[in-house]
Amino acid sequence: MTALPHFLQPIFTEAFSVWGAAVTRLELVAVVLALAMVVCNIRVNPWGWPLAIVSSLLYFGLFWKNLLYGDAGLQVFFALIAAWGWWQWLHGTQGDGGALRVRTLGKKGRCRALIAMAIAWPATGIFLASATDTDVAWWDAFPTAASVIGQWLLGRKYVETWFTWVVVNVVSVALFAYKGLWLTTVLYSIFIAMSVLGWRAWQRLVANGPAPGRVQPCGEL
Repeated sequence: MTALPHFLQPIFTEAFSVWGAAVTRLELVAVVLALAMVVCNIRVNPWGWPLAIVSSLLYFGLFWKNLLYGDAGLQVFFALIAAWGWWQWLHGTQGDGGALRVRTLGKKGRCRALIAMAIAWPATGIFLASATDTDVAWWDAFPTAASVIGQWLLGRKYVETWFTWVVVNVVSVALFAYKGLWLTTVLYSIFIAMSVLGWRAWQRLVANGPAPGRVQPCGEL
């Protein structure tokens, strides 16, 4: 399942190595775009979504080549939901008809998210174990399932998205290190810190009650 079209081979050539493991041109570009995306998300800047689309498509190729089929499939989902999230941040509304604001999920919403995770993780793990040749089916399934929930929370501007990403990134760091994807391991380690920053920044926005259409420059933290 790892074969790639011939025209894609050049992007998988080595750019440099980290601790003896090759870092491809594709991984390098994907890392830069992903970092810019998260900065924009923290600043509630909608330009993070098109960056997410491109970065996700690049990571699809990287993860597929490394037998991380759950994460590869997740990148396709990310690219699709990024288009939805982009529209939500520009034109989406809340239950009261007002423009989307950064807000909290509430007790019932958190319970529903946990129930969804309790169903999605084993379902994804069973699928990966039975339908692919991955050697980390259940390990790969956890961040895959949690990321789906986290991405929906992000698209609807719920603060809890950042806690979800902290958990996803911690598990992903261990998974990518095991696979020898060292630059991506470093990236996801940075994502842990950035998710904490995002959590704090969005909590401040909730406390301060920002204007509905407020967009903050993605070049600042």
